[in-house]
Amino acid sequence: MKKFNLKVIALFAIVTLLLSSCASIKTMKKNAEQIKWDVTPEVLETHAGQVKVAVEGQIPEKYFVKKATLLITPVVKYEGGEIAYPEIKLQGESITANNAVITFSEGGNFSVEGAIPYEAAMKMSELEIRMVAQKGAKQLDFDPVKIADGVLATSELVMKNGMAVIGVQKEENTSGKYDPAIDAFQRVVPDEMLADIHYLINSSFVRKGEVKSDDIEAFKAYAKDAAGDERKELKEIQISAYASPEGEIDWNDKLSQKREGTASKYLAKSLDKDEIEVEVTTKYTAEDWEGFQELMEKSSIQDKELIIRVLTMYSDPEVREKEIRNLSEAFTAVASDILPELRRAKFLASVDLIGKTDEELLAAAQDEPASLNQAELLVAANLTDDLAIKKAIYKSFTKQFEDDWRGFNNLGMVQVMEYEYEDAGKNFEKADKLDEGNPIIQNNLGVVALNAGQTEKAKELFAAASGVGNEVDYNMGIVSILRAEYDKAVKYFGECNKPNAALAKILAGDNNGALKSLEACTMADCYMIDYLKAVVGARTAKENLMIESLTAACEKQPKLKAAAASDLEFAKYFENPKFKAIVE
Repeated sequence: MKKFNLKVIALFAIVTLLLSSCASIKTMKKNAEQIKWDVTPEVLETHAGQVKVAVEGQIPEKYFVKKATLLITPVVKYEGGEIAYPEIKLQGESITANNAVITFSEGGNFSVEGAIPYEAAMKMSELEIRMVAQKGAKQLDFDPVKIADGVLATSELVMKNGMAVIGVQKEENTSGKYDPAIDAFQRVVPDEMLADIHYLINSSFVRKGEVKSDDIEAFKAYAKDAAGDERKELKEIQISAYASPEGEIDWNDKLSQKREGTASKYLAKSLDKDEIEVEVTTKYTAEDWEGFQELMEKSSIQDKELIIRVLTMYSDPEVREKEIRNLSEAFTAVASDILPELRRAKFLASVDLIGKTDEELLAAAQDEPASLNQAELLVAANLTDDLAIKKAIYKSFTKQFEDDWRGFNNLGMVQVMEYEYEDAGKNFEKADKLDEGNPIIQNNLGVVALNAGQTEKAKELFAAASGVGNEVDYNMGIVSILRAEYDKAVKYFGECNKPNAALAKILAGDNNGALKSLEACTMADCYMIDYLKAVVGARTAKENLMIESLTAACEKQPKLKAAAASDLEFAKYFENPKFKAIVE
């Protein structure tokens, strides 16, 4: 009888078991190319700052070991780092864990999807699948499988420079929180002066004492000054003659007409003497009931309320006079205090006071800002495109009128234009404290938040500024791009032809519309116009458009060469000699 060493047999069995275990997952590794992969999208893209992917795998029959597990992880590799997507674990049919089961006889399908934050270096990257098989205590790493190249980052071309809104004049204010003393700017201010010549009862004779009165003398001086001052324009003089509301209407009609004539004759002689040329218009009113009511309301005559009630109750002048005369005691006061004031001819001079010219305003705003009021300073700042001068004027405004939000708001707006967002934010906050909730200021605070990458905060602020103007819609268009809401962005931008508006159309799939917007854009020195034209050219297979536009963009901004060289929008041109000549 043969003798067997049981220890040797046991050891052999264990070794055989281990080798067979390792060999089975080694076979899975060896045949890994049999797994079919499908990636959506085929070229990874970033939207709303995220790179989303969906990977589907198909495992063939007689591949998956019954007692094995397979850990699958999609990973984006790029220069300087890598980021993994969520993993999935598969198990053979003999495993009792709670993972997706792949049978040995039939194989099976699986999918894994997720999103990772975008980084600029990902433009030149690889999406690879990493797999780790395990059976029992043994673990085996598979060779990585590359399934996609790079990340298309066109959405990252959005320019986050929102549009600030200038603090407006009182008449355009949206919040209604101005000091009533602050008026909108008026270069020409209307002015006028009134004087009276009084007549004796039933007379149209101009008495010497009347034309020598203080108010007539002041009137003549006023007219003469206006006619001779280049800062004033004497527009016209109106003569209105009246009779007091007493006696017969026909007589009063003739009497007021005669008074118009004598007053006109006197004024013509006076104007001729002072060599004043001005249009003179005249009219006469038989009975001055309007003047009568005005004087009665200002008087302290007994029964004045009763007399005023008579005026409202009766329109016939004879009835009115009769009813008032019936108030005998009151009528005595009316006859002595009221009626003499209505036997008159009124002279009304209308004058335009002409303010500073644009040149004078701008000079004063720089040299003597304290000589100007709020409205004048605001207008002066708007007369120049020099941001340094604008800034200096608004700083003067904030010092002189520290309780007026417009100075801080407009200073912040200039700082936005100079990309000084931190300083701009501080001034917008000061403005907000002075006029809390003002939608103009809310928009501008949103512009600062937008630039800082605080998209959701910016959205809330722009929503609070709804109705202020097209600037808010433009800013909401930027927010919509950053949120990957491209159709919504297109609607917000409307007829706007700035680069961001064209980018929204590209991302929404409207390449022709984007090209039209870019061609209509008036920002001649903006390199982004040409770069986006190049993108449209690449997307629509218009090589000449792509080459010409990319050349122009890189001439305006040489840093774009490196960006274009790694931009997957131009992937099919990477080996094109003309393209290489541009970006190298």
